[in-house]
Amino acid sequence: MDDKTWDRIVKYTELQGTSGQEFMVRKAFREDLAALVDEIYQNGLGGIYGVRQHSESSAPRIMFGAHFDEVGFIVKSITEQGLFEVKAVGGWNPYVVSAQRFTLFTRHSHLTVVSSSVAPHLLREQSGVNGAPTIDQILFDGGFTSSDEAISFGIQPGDFIVPQSHTEKLANQKTVVSKSWDNRFGLVTILDVLEKLKGQSLPNTLIMGANVQEEVGLRGVGPAVHQLQPDIFFGLDSSTADDIHGQHGQGHLGGGTILRVFDPGVIMPKKLKEFILDLANDEHIPLQYFVPNGGTDSAGAQSQNNGIPSVTLGVASRYIHTHQTIWSIDDFEAAKQLVETLALKLDSATIKDIIYGD
Repeated sequence: MDDKTWDRIVKYTELQGTSGQEFMVRKAFREDLAALVDEIYQNGLGGIYGVRQHSESSAPRIMFGAHFDEVGFIVKSITEQGLFEVKAVGGWNPYVVSAQRFTLFTRHSHLTVVSSSVAPHLLREQSGVNGAPTIDQILFDGGFTSSDEAISFGIQPGDFIVPQSHTEKLANQKTVVSKSWDNRFGLVTILDVLEKLKGQSLPNTLIMGANVQEEVGLRGVGPAVHQLQPDIFFGLDSSTADDIHGQHGQGHLGGGTILRVFDPGVIMPKKLKEFILDLANDEHIPLQYFVPNGGTDSAGAQSQNNGIPSVTLGVASRYIHTHQTIWSIDDFEAAKQLVETLALKLDSATIKDIIYGD
């Protein structure tokens, strides 16, 4: 990994933007995308895609979609003591929320806050903790002494709270710890691949970008595919690794890029699966099957227009939807190689075979 890619990873994983509050991430992405494409399109919800046009209007339209948003919280109310009751934005395991630093974004500023927890000293009279707290029971603390003081700093219901974390390589230099690899992975992959393809002839119109509000129900992908009319859609996302207890779980760090052949929202089209497996084999790209329990923007894309063959590619990462996700650099490089190769190989004949072949 070169320094430019590493700096890009740090930049995008440390940027903060939960669902509905993606504007800082979108601004940075638009600036980086502009020099790599012919045109940029933004839809009404805030998704952005860059397009590299083919000289022939009949060329197939190949779309790769990441998403800007990460999980976070939104202020529901302010208590008399000046703490904040919240609602989750996206999926959280309550066990990982307590005693973490977050940033609360007001209209004009941003402030550090901490999620509440119960000190062990206050549990001494109990035989144990009766389960995890619910999200609704966790308060967020900015050190204020009253609701009036909190309000005087411009804090209002509806303000967003986003994880605050630092990105770094771990000791073996093969793995990284960061927040929001789900899904800043997709943004960095798109920018790196577009740079690699600069000046190369493509057999298609290439559409690459990112959607908003994926974490709250795949809300942004529908407008994007309706606007840009792809023939095929590839989601780019980081998914849950389940490998810390041995080889039986789904998604292994160091196992290569993942191919989500089946999930609750998508059954991968047969011809598309065969094409990608053959391509990965021919190009010696490490690849692992992945059959998860959650969905991605591919589920939101496939039923749009007249039906769009869709699948999500990406990487498996440990501890996603937390402040500290661990992921593999080798898996990231394999995913980029697969995306680049697909962009170079998907021509009209291949697309027709994927959609209409027996």
